[in-house]
Amino acid sequence: MTKITALTFGCSLNHADSEMMLGLLKQARFDIVEDPESADLIIINSCTVKHLAEKKLFRSIEEFKAKGKHIVVAGCVAQAHQEYLSSMLRDYSVIGTKQIANIVSIVNTTLDGNIIHALDINCDKRVCVPIVRRNPAIGIVPLAEGCVGDCSYCKTRQARGRLVSYSPGAIVQRVRTDVQQGCREIWLTSQDCGAYGQDIAENFVSLLKSVMKVEGDFKVRLGMSNPQHVLRYLPWLIEVFKEHAKPEGKLFNFIHIPVQSGDDLILKAMNRKYTVDEFRKIVTTLRNELPDITIATDVIVGFPGESDAQFQNSMKLVKDCQFDVINISRFWPRPGTRAASMPDQVHGQVSKVRSEQLKAVKDQMCAARNQFWKDWSGSIIIDEKGPTGGFIGRNYAYKPVAIQGNHSLGDVVEVKVTDTAAHHLGGAFNNA
Repeated sequence: MTKITALTFGCSLNHADSEMMLGLLKQARFDIVEDPESADLIIINSCTVKHLAEKKLFRSIEEFKAKGKHIVVAGCVAQAHQEYLSSMLRDYSVIGTKQIANIVSIVNTTLDGNIIHALDINCDKRVCVPIVRRNPAIGIVPLAEGCVGDCSYCKTRQARGRLVSYSPGAIVQRVRTDVQQGCREIWLTSQDCGAYGQDIAENFVSLLKSVMKVEGDFKVRLGMSNPQHVLRYLPWLIEVFKEHAKPEGKLFNFIHIPVQSGDDLILKAMNRKYTVDEFRKIVTTLRNELPDITIATDVIVGFPGESDAQFQNSMKLVKDCQFDVINISRFWPRPGTRAASMPDQVHGQVSKVRSEQLKAVKDQMCAARNQFWKDWSGSIIIDEKGPTGGFIGRNYAYKPVAIQGNHSLGDVVEVKVTDTAAHHLGGAFNNA
């Protein structure tokens, strides 16, 4: 029996796509394995958001080609860079982001020694296809494909297209199925969860309310939502969080809102659809109404034209907002984006220094934020193995708690936080 695995780079939507492709292949009686070394064919699911992720794709291709593996390239790189089909990806089968349902035929064609490039953009419904779950504790549920934004630096729109939201009924049924199959965490994911439903007269707050009605013992993590959508629905979103984002509720008290810059002129150049003051309003309101909420954000440093003063505006915003999680990216010009040809490109050494300065602030700030949780007691969901042993679980605010012991993914255990660090909490069994 032919053995197949998937190597996935990038966002949770890419991971959902990999699970779906493997599910369809398992249904077609292929043998799904974890170890690439034992696989006959490897699906490499690529990410084009950052230059480094793209480099990982081509390094992986060379590595597995040298080992004689069949290769199918999936994900955003080929969809956004179709010029690669006549150069770097010419000798490999490629499946586009909206061709997931055709993975079986593409794999069979590849195994027969042929090359196929399937990049048509007819909409591919992802919600109700079979999957191979890579983590039994987590159900990754896609809400939509594409986005409504047009950020000047981003390749994702080129790869995923305009917003196509899936029906609320199909999404709720997928959540129900995942919970029935034992998932303790449900990750609602898309390029921008806040934009969900704008094309079908729905919205993400109404969807959340429907998901909360699903029976079972689970918690939902709302995926990344852009500020302009959060601001639009903020009062109603807070109502849902107040009702459900608590220890006994079904919603993690966690939100991911990417600010990208703390300077209005840079935000305008990025073509982001909000101001710094509007973003501050969101964070201030959330902190006032939900004091223990975990707020994550993203910041790009070294965007074209960013002056030292504008970078300091980002630093000030970060310090003022006291984020719990910050994903820092150095700007890298992505071919085909407007930002790549903007004047006043910031030198890489300058962006490196700025990134290091922001990281130092981040580490200090996150460590201070985590001290709030010292001596906290409650339940956590074990959802991953620790990088150096032990396990990681998430409390109701999606804070990672590291514990030792013999556990299985999906276990719910009672712990007490005994120590804190910048990016996790340390826990011990609570026998009280």
